[in-house]
Amino acid sequence: MLESFLNENFGGVKPKNTSEEALQRWRKLCSVVKNPKRRFRFTANLYKRSVANAMRRDNQEKLRVAVLVSKAAFQFIQGAQLSDYKVPEEVKAAGFQICGDELGSIVEGHDVKKFRYHGGVNGIAEKLSASTTEGLSSDIELLNKRQQIYGINKFTESEVKSFWVFVWEALQDMTLMILGVCAFVSLIVGIATEGWPKGAHDGLGIVASILLVVFVTATSDYRQSLQFKDLDKEKKKISMQVTRNGYRQKMSIYELLPGDIVHLCIGDQVPADGLFVSGFSVLIDESSLTGESEPVMVSSENPFLLSGTKVQDGSCKMLVTSVGMRTQWGKLMATLSEGGDDETPLQVKLNGVATIIGKIGLFFAVVTFAVLVQGLVSQKLQQGSLSSWTGDDALEMLEFFAVAVTIVVVAVPEGLPLAVTLSLAFAMKKMMNDKALVRHLAACETMGSATTICSDKTGTLTTNHMTVVKTCICMNSKEVSNKDSGLCSELPEAAVKLLLQSIFNNTGGEVVVNKHGIHEILGTPTETAILEFGLSLGGDFQGERQACKLVKVEPFNSTKKKMSVVVELPGGGLRAHCKGASEIILAACDKVLNANGEVVPLDEESTNHLKATINQFASEALRTLCLAYMELGPDFREKSQEELLELIPKIQVMARSSPLDKHTLVKHLRTTFGEVVAVTGDGTNDAPALHEADIGLAMGIAGTEVAKESADVIILDDNFSTIVTVAKWGRSVYINIQKFVQFQLTVNVVALIVNFTSACLTGTAPLTAVQLLWVNMIMDTLGALALATEPPNDDLMKRSPVGRKGNFISNVMWRNILGQSLYQFMVIWFLQSRGKSIFLLDGPDTDLVLNTLIFNSFVFCQVFNEINSREMEKINVFKGILDNYVFVGVISATVFFQIIIVEYLGTFANTTPLSLTQWFFCLFVGFLGMPIAARLKKIPV
Repeated sequence: MLESFLNENFGGVKPKNTSEEALQRWRKLCSVVKNPKRRFRFTANLYKRSVANAMRRDNQEKLRVAVLVSKAAFQFIQGAQLSDYKVPEEVKAAGFQICGDELGSIVEGHDVKKFRYHGGVNGIAEKLSASTTEGLSSDIELLNKRQQIYGINKFTESEVKSFWVFVWEALQDMTLMILGVCAFVSLIVGIATEGWPKGAHDGLGIVASILLVVFVTATSDYRQSLQFKDLDKEKKKISMQVTRNGYRQKMSIYELLPGDIVHLCIGDQVPADGLFVSGFSVLIDESSLTGESEPVMVSSENPFLLSGTKVQDGSCKMLVTSVGMRTQWGKLMATLSEGGDDETPLQVKLNGVATIIGKIGLFFAVVTFAVLVQGLVSQKLQQGSLSSWTGDDALEMLEFFAVAVTIVVVAVPEGLPLAVTLSLAFAMKKMMNDKALVRHLAACETMGSATTICSDKTGTLTTNHMTVVKTCICMNSKEVSNKDSGLCSELPEAAVKLLLQSIFNNTGGEVVVNKHGIHEILGTPTETAILEFGLSLGGDFQGERQACKLVKVEPFNSTKKKMSVVVELPGGGLRAHCKGASEIILAACDKVLNANGEVVPLDEESTNHLKATINQFASEALRTLCLAYMELGPDFREKSQEELLELIPKIQVMARSSPLDKHTLVKHLRTTFGEVVAVTGDGTNDAPALHEADIGLAMGIAGTEVAKESADVIILDDNFSTIVTVAKWGRSVYINIQKFVQFQLTVNVVALIVNFTSACLTGTAPLTAVQLLWVNMIMDTLGALALATEPPNDDLMKRSPVGRKGNFISNVMWRNILGQSLYQFMVIWFLQSRGKSIFLLDGPDTDLVLNTLIFNSFVFCQVFNEINSREMEKINVFKGILDNYVFVGVISATVFFQIIIVEYLGTFANTTPLSLTQWFFCLFVGFLGMPIAARLKKIPV
């Protein structure tokens, strides 16, 4: 069948006549193909083979590229040529070999390649014409050149808002805008009906009053803005330890320049971008920049330090590379707009009070307007002229509306927040003079409510200067004098050698030679005292440091309460030295040096002897420390909740307290016992307690930057008496605001009730819009200025603090407010009902004279009530009044302008000149409020 098929289709194909040998080869190959095993073994998948080949070629190419890149990177890091980086001409001309942008890119980008390319820390220091050991030269000309090339360590500050911006903000007040519309309509209608200038008097009077209120408010806000700007500058003054010309010195961070060597330790804020030079166990908190809570370990492998971050642990030397706006922190600050000041808790509380009173005022204003309009309509009904309305009727309606709006203006106590701000600003300025820098506004008012002060002892209650006065060496206690080295001869030589090795190697301090060739000890008071003791024993700081090589350093940590070093001895071998709290170090020891300087086991008898010695030293108010070494080859925080509640009220002194102890104590005092807690401190270990407290006070001289950052107030002179001054000013702020609230609420109540009741009963309002605006300014701005700036007196500290649960508007205040309001209301109603007959008023201007009498009496009632408000409980309100020039000035200005308004501005203020008898009556009515206030103060509440 196959042969027939082939013949049919391929019969024309001639045979190849292949030789027998070729046929045999062909048959042999066919037999191989017919074999199933051989067939599948040798038959290839050509597609897969091509894919595999392509992948192989691709991988080989990738591998080749990776090898080439690695090789190129290695060559770049290790052997890049200097010509690859071009130094700008101006930088080269100034004598430097690296520009600011290049330095910024190295540190900001953590660029290890560029860092190594420029030769590491030493290479960059060389290119900055600086030394990692000597620092910069103090030559003024060179420093000026450096400033021109690299800039200064200051951030661009937002511009102070101009006075006219505050004017514009004051004009945004909705009630003033409504009054402005009323004034405009009044001008149009008045001029159209009565002509110029008579028809413009009412409108221009309202405009003048609005402008006066706006400019007084803007001036007050502008002055506060300038004052807070000055205080903000004071807050930013920070000094650091810097090496220049080979000498270590304290220097403002604003004077730092690239090339400076800065010494950082626990609690410091990194003042500029820089590179790690040397140090141990450095942990940096970068949360302010990155938001990451985990600290970053900085070392020679990761040498980058960023401005604005904080040293959480360890200590190091840093080479400054970028300053000011070239730092990452500076660039971040440049992108942020200036935020508004947060309102203090009291401002928030008073804003709430103002809102409630404002709503009540709005209700009365609407009702007053409705009653006045209804009276006008009733009058026109009686006259039969309801269908004909004249321009005079429109003006009268407009006046009704203006009175209603002005009632809202008077009713809303806008001066409450203003009084708080004024009082706080005044207190902050005065406290600055008393060496207390307020960082947060709320701290002023909170300090007035403080019921408990938790004070750190070291550096706060003590002078922050220490000396070694007693020692227990080789089991023998001795008195110490730092003036001679007699003690050295009494001790075994081996013990003295060990002691000096421990003192000079296991320290966070340093002994340096200053410009005058005198030895100077740098470090904390504790470190200074121990180093002084070591020098008195005849020790050589530099000699000891050079004799031993530091292998490992664990800086002091407030949690562990100890610090340790491991040194490599000159003859080989390692030795660990440990220093810290006596009870902690003693508990870790199992051997002791005896009187002969020999190492013996620490048995129970020796332990008891040492514990007794420690307790004896502590009972003499001495701070005890223990030094130990090793050759290498029940607490407060652990008590239950029930025990804490029983123990805390009894605590007066808590010794050897850790940061957790302090935080726990403060937290329980605040939450469980409801105390308003003030905490003082100076160290990083105080930061948690300072942050937890209602008000934190940090020491300005001895305090770390972390402690200052966590504090609300910085005590600039480190004097505990300044804390008492802060408390006094805090109470003064609180009392001053209470005085103002008492004064303002009295005016509010009387003005509201008088206009409302008069409108309801007589159909007219005795106090016009312009008059109410003047009263509002007396009450709000001038009243706040007078009462919010009263200085504190010594009697304030004899009063109990208000506390967390105390009411701001006390029963005493309510007594004075209601009593004065009742008296003033009776006086005004007496004048309204009997005024015409008593003063024999007759004629066309009778109502105008009577309303002027009412207005003048009302204002003088407020003047004398303002004097009454100087004391809420004491009868003698004149004590110290002449010492407060602001108060005297405000009262004098108020009386002066009141005379001007009544006698000369009657056209605008709807008043008329009064006779001498009428003036004396107004003065008498106002003055009568003073004996009434004195009588009120005798009523117990």
